[in-house]
Amino acid sequence: MKKILSFLFISSFIISFAQNPAATAASEIQNSLEKMEQMASSSPFKNLEFKNIGPTVMSGRVVDVDVNPTDPTEMLVAYASGGLWHSNNNGTSFTPIMDNAGTINLGDIAVDWNSKTIWAGTGENNSSRSSYAGIGLLKSTDWGETWSQPMLTDSHHIGRILIDPKNTDHVVVAVTGPLYSTSENRGIYTTKDGGSNWEKTLFATDMAGFIDLAAAPENFDIMYTASWEKDRKAWNFDGDGTASAIYKSTDAGQSWTKITTEASGFPVGTGVGRIGLAVYDANTVYAIHDSQFRRPKEDTDVKTEGHQDLSKDDFKSMSKESFLKLDDKKLNTFLKQNGFQEKYRAQNVKNMVRVGDATPLDVAKYLENANTQLFDTPVKGAELYRSNDGGKTWNKTHEGQIDGVFYSYGYYFAQVRVDPSDVSHVYAMGVPIIRSDDAGKTWKSISKENVHADHHALWINPNKRGHIINGNDGGLNISYDDGETWIKNNSPSVGQFYAINYDMEQPYNVYGGLQDNGVWVGPHDARENRAWHQQGQYPWETIMGGDGMQIQIDSRNSDIVYTGYQFGNYYRIDREKEKQTYIQPRHELGESPYRFNWQTPILLSSHNQDILYLGSNKLHRSMNQGDDWTAISPDLTQGGKEGNVAYGTLSSISESPFQFGLIYTGSDDGLVQITKDSGASWNAIKGDWPANLWVSRVVASLHKKDRVYVTLNGYRFDDFSTYVYASDDYGKTWRSLGKTLPTSPVNVIIEHPKKENTLFLGTDNASYISTDTGASWNLLNNGMPPVAVHDIKIQPVSNDLLVGTHGRSIYTANLDALELMGKSGFAFAKVNKIRASSRYGSQGFMWSEGPEPKIELTFYTKMAGKVKIEVLNEKGKTIYEDATLSSNGINFYTYNGTVGAYALKRFDKENRPEKAENGNYYLPKGIYAIKLTGNSGSASQELIVE
Repeated sequence: MKKILSFLFISSFIISFAQNPAATAASEIQNSLEKMEQMASSSPFKNLEFKNIGPTVMSGRVVDVDVNPTDPTEMLVAYASGGLWHSNNNGTSFTPIMDNAGTINLGDIAVDWNSKTIWAGTGENNSSRSSYAGIGLLKSTDWGETWSQPMLTDSHHIGRILIDPKNTDHVVVAVTGPLYSTSENRGIYTTKDGGSNWEKTLFATDMAGFIDLAAAPENFDIMYTASWEKDRKAWNFDGDGTASAIYKSTDAGQSWTKITTEASGFPVGTGVGRIGLAVYDANTVYAIHDSQFRRPKEDTDVKTEGHQDLSKDDFKSMSKESFLKLDDKKLNTFLKQNGFQEKYRAQNVKNMVRVGDATPLDVAKYLENANTQLFDTPVKGAELYRSNDGGKTWNKTHEGQIDGVFYSYGYYFAQVRVDPSDVSHVYAMGVPIIRSDDAGKTWKSISKENVHADHHALWINPNKRGHIINGNDGGLNISYDDGETWIKNNSPSVGQFYAINYDMEQPYNVYGGLQDNGVWVGPHDARENRAWHQQGQYPWETIMGGDGMQIQIDSRNSDIVYTGYQFGNYYRIDREKEKQTYIQPRHELGESPYRFNWQTPILLSSHNQDILYLGSNKLHRSMNQGDDWTAISPDLTQGGKEGNVAYGTLSSISESPFQFGLIYTGSDDGLVQITKDSGASWNAIKGDWPANLWVSRVVASLHKKDRVYVTLNGYRFDDFSTYVYASDDYGKTWRSLGKTLPTSPVNVIIEHPKKENTLFLGTDNASYISTDTGASWNLLNNGMPPVAVHDIKIQPVSNDLLVGTHGRSIYTANLDALELMGKSGFAFAKVNKIRASSRYGSQGFMWSEGPEPKIELTFYTKMAGKVKIEVLNEKGKTIYEDATLSSNGINFYTYNGTVGAYALKRFDKENRPEKAENGNYYLPKGIYAIKLTGNSGSASQELIVE
């Protein structure tokens, strides 16, 4: 074991000093988009249609709302990674209007409602773990039918767009810039010719972009912008700095003056965080500030036997002598209330401290994790300032701080709005949304039971007091009484899934963990419509809150589900008994706390469904469904880094189906490890890929014991290269599979369970298929926009491909048609039998359309061209014919079971079909042949009508 630890230490030492990957050039991204277009037209799978199965009700993150000023029932809603949606019926239904663009990742939109011109700033303006970069600024002059070539292609993330109401060719854009790397392209940009030419009129630093921009409603010349200095790394986020400030322009953005000086009254210095702006008029401006300055430290004495309660912080500075003097009863109360294991009770812990096996600080560290670091940081947080003299001086509107709104992650919020009809009527967005009727002196929450907690966008009707439209992490809400009650308007399928899975029920269910919306489960064939409003039960249900993460389902009993929320907070759920058991492994007192990834990997062993694996910075195994855990590895990462985000954690686990205990792990800091003996020994395996990348997947093959796949993701360095590798010797040697793929970070790779050479891959903007073990790839995008794919599964019984996206919920496509691939000439799949019915073509209940058969014809041809379709009776006579244009590859045709009127005489009199109410004739009982003829030949299949 010492040799193994030495090897791991040396390899980690070498890797840790390797240079981090470089950010990807904008030109490479643009070339990649062109390559995707070419692949879309040439793919032999371009007719394989994907169906969205929801869910919709929990929605996804909204970043902007734009409303028609003359008709507030018409609106555009921009989702962070779900695209742009249009409604002209007050949010009752929505239509996507940006799916044909190169991306659907959005930061801000601006609309000229008179000319129906839309400006879309791509790249989310928040700084979340999944705030995807964009491709620049896009413009549509035909309401989303077509989109311009990207402008400002180096922008990555766009904070705000303003259109001059008197000259719509004059546009001002705040560019936030890259999320993880420095850039000289941050700044304020202006155009006066509709985007043909751009001028950068303001620059702060290569780390400080511009997050907000607002103009005086009556004078476009007067505008304000907020710069924001931030430094995001995978292991740390500093969202403040001296370059965070407010600037003012009096010439519509052509020149700028910094107005937050020491004399202004607005905070300056290293603790200035994100700033949001709201301009009431030329002189009156509100600025909400995420203050990262620390709160004054209160003087607190160490609690001893004279104090009633103990807190975690007491132990951080407590001496050994003070600890040993603590009252046993009070110490036991603290230990029990904070979930210490049963073996850690007062006398046992005191003995450990007495002999030096633990310190009082270890008691505090036992309760530490990434969330406690987040929430325990004593920053000032939300505060609102107002200027009445055009930004010369600023005053805080309230006493102290506005607690319970930003916590320690105001970088995700910091948005303020002022009612255009009332300067004292102000809204601030965070967790939750709050309202002030007295210019920010006092506040009340207007978040209600059907409104998500995290808020990012707000439109205020200038003509109707109390009519507001709110965008949040859970979609869209409309209120007509100033937030006292809300309508939920979630019909778009824009869920942001991190992980999905399925069970083996018939029909099977689909499970998924979502960004800030918990874990949901629903039937794979559930109808995604409004019928549930009448029935009273939505077909999907939530089984876990928080940020939903990975899911494992016991194949013997699908009521037993393992899932949880961020940073390894996992549970074993018995759905039948409605019981949850917390199962996160805990470190020993005195041991360094385990580090858990935001999306902690878990895995049920395919060899025994009582055995569960879970990854921290070590690999843990439970032999009894998570009740007890054993660490079966040393630290399998580079050891972590100092910062406020958990890092140096396992990100992927895979066990070979051929051998129990043949396990691979991948870490967020670039290490791939293997054990062949259930953790008794470990070896680091290295391919020809850059160091320090996030291992998004390591996958033991379903078909060959010595085969393994690895995908790596450079998103957290703004490196968008495609890293995909395979090994056929347990990781000793590797071959790259990503050379022909368009540039985009890779999140997932899987094998088809029955087809050894067929692989599926998901990137940050697409999904792909390979039928030659990764030598070449084809795009899968029929029905799917360019959305981030986080997870892919194949339900083996139904042979359904399930695609979990981070922005468009879940898609599915049946893969039976793949059986036709590779066959020579012309191949035609077996046709499913149907039932005859006298109801076909009849008028349905309450004037609805009646039923009609749908007979799916699936065929493969190597040559594109015209294909003739014939239906023949038992005598070989044609009773139906049609033609379709086929493409090279898999093709689909839906036959509605009708018979040509000319062919009625070809039926026996007693079996002749009668005219239906819609005027069609439908096939009676019998056995028929369907014949297809094309350039590559012809083929026939039997059709049985029962």
